[in-house]
Amino acid sequence: MPVTASGFFDMHVHGGGGASFGRDAEANLVAATWHRSHGTDGLLASLVTLAPDDMLSAVRVLAEMTGAEGIAGIHLEGPWLSPQYAGAHDPRLLREPDRDELERLLDAGCGHIKMVTIAPELPGAISAIEMLSGRGVVAAVGHTNATYEQTQQAISAGATVATHLFNAMRPIHHREPGPIPALLESPDVTIELIADGVHIHPAIYRTVLAAVGPDRIALVTDAMCAAGMPDGAYQLGNLPVTVAGGEARLPNGTIAGSTASMADLHRFAATQAGTDIATRQTSVNPRRAVGC
Repeated sequence: MPVTASGFFDMHVHGGGGASFGRDAEANLVAATWHRSHGTDGLLASLVTLAPDDMLSAVRVLAEMTGAEGIAGIHLEGPWLSPQYAGAHDPRLLREPDRDELERLLDAGCGHIKMVTIAPELPGAISAIEMLSGRGVVAAVGHTNATYEQTQQAISAGATVATHLFNAMRPIHHREPGPIPALLESPDVTIELIADGVHIHPAIYRTVLAAVGPDRIALVTDAMCAAGMPDGAYQLGNLPVTVAGGEARLPNGTIAGSTASMADLHRFAATQAGTDIATRQTSVNPRRAVGC
């Protein structure tokens, strides 16, 4: 029987249509409206790593806008990430999990922070994951140099999402498996994949699908402000980004999010696994993963 859904749900997206989610209410609406025009009727507005006061300001503005143009909540991707796997986050602003900062952000979010990405090897990370789980906030493992055992600890503490698996994390090694096998093994973990044809090879998508089945995969755009825009110079947080041929990269060549829509990801998955599975992974599964 075909799977039906009300529309795409993007649980990890930083912007689009020339605008980034953050402190500017108008920019938030521009980004959300662009994704809505491409079939996404719900999303978590994702914030990259910012200075403490800037992050608080962005959370407050987004909390007031929850419900507008499909903004279903907030995802904090940082600042508690590994410097070794910072990806497109400003390494100067990364920091260790601090209970007081986390409390301030959760309070500022007024219940609208739905997910937080943390590197579990950082001091204080396991305690932060336990705190998030206790507050009903999804804890995600990502941007991490964690060992297999440290990742298992995070899952035991309540982590239930893998932030864009394979990207910005320690790769698999046959003597130190790292985070990827631990996340794949756990039946309670939803696996984010950026299936845009840039972040992962189609064979990786098929391999993960064979390993965990169709219902544990949530496709995410991780789109930045250049989604839907021409090639050129852009910015992600404090970092300069160049888009060429639709690929967003930092000056050092690091991928800096995507320029995809959820419709693009649905098409990708449909060619690999069929329309029903593509629909689950772009709507049903991400909604379930974050309780939206």
